[in-house]
Amino acid sequence: MLGSVLITGGTGYLGRRLVRRLLDGKLSDRVCVLSRGEHAQAEFRAEIDDDPRCRWLIGDVRSRDRLRRAFEGVDVVIHAAALKRVEVGQYNATEMSETIVDGTRNVIEAVQDTGVKKAVLISTDKALAPRNHYGACKMVAEGLFVHANQSVPAHKTRFAICRYGNVFQSRGSIVPKWKSEIDAGAKTIEVRNRECTRFFMYADQAVELVLDTITTMKGGEISVPDLPAYQLGDLADIFSETYGVAQKIVDLPDYEKVHEAMLPGKSSDLARRMTKDELRVALGLSQRRAAA
Repeated sequence: MLGSVLITGGTGYLGRRLVRRLLDGKLSDRVCVLSRGEHAQAEFRAEIDDDPRCRWLIGDVRSRDRLRRAFEGVDVVIHAAALKRVEVGQYNATEMSETIVDGTRNVIEAVQDTGVKKAVLISTDKALAPRNHYGACKMVAEGLFVHANQSVPAHKTRFAICRYGNVFQSRGSIVPKWKSEIDAGAKTIEVRNRECTRFFMYADQAVELVLDTITTMKGGEISVPDLPAYQLGDLADIFSETYGVAQKIVDLPDYEKVHEAMLPGKSSDLARRMTKDELRVALGLSQRRAAA
């Protein structure tokens, strides 16, 4: 048992899956869901039948005082709250900084002030040698979390980081984007550089990485999974073959990389490349339908 667990951004894509895993696995006797959106909380609360082990907290990581009140009596904090869309950060840099950088500092100070035992930051491969503002903010947030282990508050908190790439089919990623466009009648999908590679990870793998980190952490770790990668062109070909859509090749924005990296020298172009058949399975497509 992990005791009382609080998840910032608890109604997000990863947050919801963490909550379900903690409840289904009976890993926590109290799960606190902290997020800004009352509508998202109401929806999720109904989805899990208003489980009595959950506590529903409206709050923003930009408010240190709110975090201090929310963290009272909590054993573990999973800090998943963030503005995550890269293009949003390029245009709204100050807002992203205040949420990711200032918000992370607020989380660190609040867990130290309230005696939380363990805190885990959810980070991204974009934090390594960042090219965009989102990645730069996450890089700073990682630095703050690692450095927090050097402080000696009255109640010692251990801090660790989980760093991984985009979760496959997560909200805002390319697969649901293309599917939504096709469902709306699009006959063409935009492909930003067919040579792009990205790490592949299921949501369940991300959840288990976080839980394993909480269980084993000593403080200061950056947990990085060993993942395969896929080529964007392969994914686009599967959509073309399956749904009969054409491909329009567009320029990759300057703030995006052709290849991402989890660690120095371990970029997505050097990882094991997934086959198209593997991608079809991940998409839930039968080979018969894909060949039709």
